[in-house]
Amino acid sequence: MAPIRLVATDLDGTLLRSDRTISERTAAAMAALRAAGIELVWATARARHSVHEFALASGFRGKAICANGAVLMDLADGSPRVLRTVEIPADAAREALAWLRTLRPGVVFAAVGSSTFVAEPGYAELCVFTDHHREPATIQRSDDPVGGTDPIVKIVARHPEIAGVDLYRAAHATGFDGLGLTHSGAPYMELAPAGVTKASVLAALCADAGLDRADVAAIGDAINDAPMLAWAGTALCPAQAAPEVHAIAHRVLDANDEDGVAAYLEELAGSG
Repeated sequence: MAPIRLVATDLDGTLLRSDRTISERTAAAMAALRAAGIELVWATARARHSVHEFALASGFRGKAICANGAVLMDLADGSPRVLRTVEIPADAAREALAWLRTLRPGVVFAAVGSSTFVAEPGYAELCVFTDHHREPATIQRSDDPVGGTDPIVKIVARHPEIAGVDLYRAAHATGFDGLGLTHSGAPYMELAPAGVTKASVLAALCADAGLDRADVAAIGDAINDAPMLAWAGTALCPAQAAPEVHAIAHRVLDANDEDGVAAYLEELAGSG
């Protein structure tokens, strides 16, 4: 088996503990991995601002695939330098919103921009801080969240009476060609630019670096991680991962609250 030269890890439910923190052990394991010459890439559904905050808190200084692949950042110097953005066209966004409203009346939306987060009032009212790493009272609200000037990189949709994963499953079963549909374990479902996933961006990053998929280990816990794990040469998941992810994983790690990812990084770095 080829040695692992790059590790791509999800954040929520994987690297982060349930309280949305990165433990001291995990921060130290990331530093040890870097010292061992193995690259670490974060691959998350989260937007730029919260990824930057987690990087500052933990000392992470690598590349981050954000918004399920729609934004690629480099945090090498501690600042969030955006390398690439893929936006959702406004007409595709409006078509998707209309389709979901017909599929499940009562669904509400928010648009994630390259530097903004704009929510319908009904969406903001359902939020807690940990949903988007934003205080609900400070969320920008609009009856037309996709009508702004900032490019949209992701749309989130939720329903006051339907769990996010159930909303995703209903939408996925019906099918929609305009945008990519996924779920990250959050109380909402997500819509991404067509053809853009964590896997597609990770594959491009590795190709640029001259890495084969056999050189790559990917770690994740949710449906939006499945394509990335299926692409990587080594697929891992924390113990509490979704069934779809367990079906792909070559190895199951301890749960996120037990620092399962940290233990694996220590193993690779030879510091465990």
